[in-house]
Amino acid sequence: MSSTNSNARSGGGPRVKAPARPAQRPGTGQSASGNRQPLVKPAPKAKARKARLLVSKIDPWSVLKMSFLLSVALGVVTVVAAIVLWTVLDLTGIFDQVNRLLGEIAGSESGGFDLREFASLGQVVSFATIIAVVNVLLLTALSMLSAVLYNIASTLVGGIGVTLTDD
Repeated sequence: MSSTNSNARSGGGPRVKAPARPAQRPGTGQSASGNRQPLVKPAPKAKARKARLLVSKIDPWSVLKMSFLLSVALGVVTVVAAIVLWTVLDLTGIFDQVNRLLGEIAGSESGGFDLREFASLGQVVSFATIIAVVNVLLLTALSMLSAVLYNIASTLVGGIGVTLTDD
């Protein structure tokens, strides 16, 4: 019994060969000819998958939230654009030229006309804000109504078919 145990401990049993070491270091990637070879071959491209889906229902609550946020952003852009446009017109002297033109047309007995009285920056911003608020209300209501109408129409005809592909 002692002879079998001593053989197992001393390595007298079958030996497993160690794997052969590569001739070069993996980090260098240089072959004998000097060309650079990739360490890992790229996987072959898979075929593009296609999925045909059907948009059969749109959630009106999500349309309401999204259209409200987008119309508020559009309202902010409207007010900022009105301020920028008024400032550019004022800096370029358009208001003075229009005042002179209207003075020449009306004559000197009109007592002078000042366009800035009718279109001051405060009045322009107020008007742009009113338009922006009306736009927010109308766009939100119309978007919600269109989502409800789409849901009604999609129950009749089945919805819109969409084909998605995997690039």
